[in-house]
Amino acid sequence: MESNEKTVREAYRLAEGNVLDGDGFLALFAEDGSFNDMSTSQSFRGEQIPQVIAGLARSFPDVHRELLEVHAFGDVVAVELRIQGTHLGGFPTPVGEIPPTGNRIDVPAADLWYLRDGKIERFNCYNSMSVWLDQIGVHPDFKSAVEATETAATTA
Repeated sequence: MESNEKTVREAYRLAEGNVLDGDGFLALFAEDGSFNDMSTSQSFRGEQIPQVIAGLARSFPDVHRELLEVHAFGDVVAVELRIQGTHLGGFPTPVGEIPPTGNRIDVPAADLWYLRDGKIERFNCYNSMSVWLDQIGVHPDFKSAVEATETAATTA
């Protein structure tokens, strides 16, 4: 259990903006391991895994994860954390990049790490994307959403 917690803590250290060691991060994963961003329903494997942490560091070069609680239960490590940083690079979205705002983020998150034989088999990252987007200045357009729904309902 202690070694699983050490592995997870090392993964966080390697993903820090001032360290950013993608090869070292990937080496902690099992050959068939996955990194799952639950807020976007995206899953990454192999060489995609270090690209995820590098991409986040491009948007938030000073990215830091404040670990609030770490609990190891056999081959599962549960972490409550806050993802922090400054929006200094473009933030990718499916329709283009959100330009840097210089805004600070402090996003609540929870991570579940599943290990097998000391290697990360699955990393499920749950972050509050609505808080994240709000903090970089992206606010939902509820009026348009309501109008579109009303239009769709009346034409159906």
